[in-house]
Amino acid sequence: MRPRHGGNLTWAASLAGCSPSMILDFSASINPLGPPHSAIAAIHNHLGDLRNYPDPNYQELRQALSQFHRLSPDWILPGNGSAELLTWASRELAELDATYLLTPAFGDYLRSLKAFNTKIVRCPLNLDTSSATTFVEVSVEASAKVVSSFQPQVLPQILSNLPSQPAQIGLLLNNPHNPTGWLFSSKEILPYLEQFALVVVDEAFMDFLPPDQQQSLIEWVSDYPNLVILRSLTKFYSLPGLRIGYAIAHPDRLQRWQQWRDPWSVNTLAAAAAVAVLQDTTFQQQTWDWLAEARSQLFQGLSDLPGLSPLAGAANYLLVQSDHSVMQLQQQLLKQSRILIRDCMSFPELGDRYFRVAVRTLPENQRLLEALK
Repeated sequence: MRPRHGGNLTWAASLAGCSPSMILDFSASINPLGPPHSAIAAIHNHLGDLRNYPDPNYQELRQALSQFHRLSPDWILPGNGSAELLTWASRELAELDATYLLTPAFGDYLRSLKAFNTKIVRCPLNLDTSSATTFVEVSVEASAKVVSSFQPQVLPQILSNLPSQPAQIGLLLNNPHNPTGWLFSSKEILPYLEQFALVVVDEAFMDFLPPDQQQSLIEWVSDYPNLVILRSLTKFYSLPGLRIGYAIAHPDRLQRWQQWRDPWSVNTLAAAAAVAVLQDTTFQQQTWDWLAEARSQLFQGLSDLPGLSPLAGAANYLLVQSDHSVMQLQQQLLKQSRILIRDCMSFPELGDRYFRVAVRTLPENQRLLEALK
């Protein structure tokens, strides 16, 4: 069965006729530099704690996140990946008259919204790269390093489509956007907080931007009780197997979520690793330095190949439009080169003419480009 998410190496290996460990995975947008040594050391140091239950309040982890974001711990709720927290956000959205969803959208949004029978209103992005609102990346040489700055993409005119009669409407979007990688200005999103009863912003890939380029809404969360921000620690720190994310929202809302969910959602080793990596400024800077150069290399290489048109993005992945059948291309890459790319069949708006690739190391990116060529 064709997977709906990236990173299914068991499925890919069955097609390639090899071990999953032999697959070069471009389908999951995970930092190739990790996991950081700080995370591995923390896991080893806390193996003895496996005989005990985790702290149900995760005080040490919440305190570390509190210091990282300069927020009170009461405004932070760790979760079993951001996917768990998305489920509780969707339960709240389902209580409203409708939820507006930016499309194409990460498939788990539809999963979680439909689980609670939410009325969904789709707001399509214009993917025409020739339009005046297209995301732009500007690269300049500085001290022999590629430095990228970004002109945020313009959001669709969602507010103009709101019903004229008073209604309780929610909004779910992610920034940077998945699968395009486009970055939206925080100032452009702020007016929506006045118009929507609940705004859920998934910032799972925001960490991949250096602090001076991020467009997070975290600094406004204390001003807007209707704002929920979801963050992930697994993508930036390459820890998807540990399942660790967190929500930032009003304490009353987070206490309600705590009553809904199972106890001990975050395991002991995940919590310990999270505390360690939040303090790992060396790894954070290494990631920002790697990504700017590697993304530029991959974008240029894809642009040079006939029949492929990548969209410039701010995250650690690129969405690519293809003149060829992506399903055929995906199978050829697996069987001939043991490389897995992410098809977009789970995005109804994209189908068989788009694929997404993670940005990996320079040699790995070059291997993909040679295989595609």
